[in-house]
Amino acid sequence: MRDFSNEIAAFKQNKLSELTDARQRAALQLCCGIELSNALSGEPTSTVALLKRLERAIERERLRGVNRHWSYDLNRHIALKHVRDRLKGVFPDQPGRLSLRPRRRRHKSNTAPEGAAR
Repeated sequence: MRDFSNEIAAFKQNKLSELTDARQRAALQLCCGIELSNALSGEPTSTVALLKRLERAIERERLRGVNRHWSYDLNRHIALKHVRDRLKGVFPDQPGRLSLRPRRRRHKSNTAPEGAAR
């Protein structure tokens, strides 16, 4: 009976990993036009370039979500982040977060500038 329950647990784990892999493949193919198997077997230099491209795709997806755009998909956003984490796991010597350039935001002030008419 114990072997049977171990087989059930292994089967469920296998199905879950296949489902996660399929989500990641679909998200990466749809958003970036990149095949996941090629990305995982690539050289470190191409992986760094791919990670930068993936960061930008995640940022675009995040902006869609913030702006409540109709095309935003939370599952796609999560799958892209999982792909990024998976690719970073392939080459652990890469930096923790790759970004193109930090954005600077202007702080909006609710008060009128000095000398402005009321």
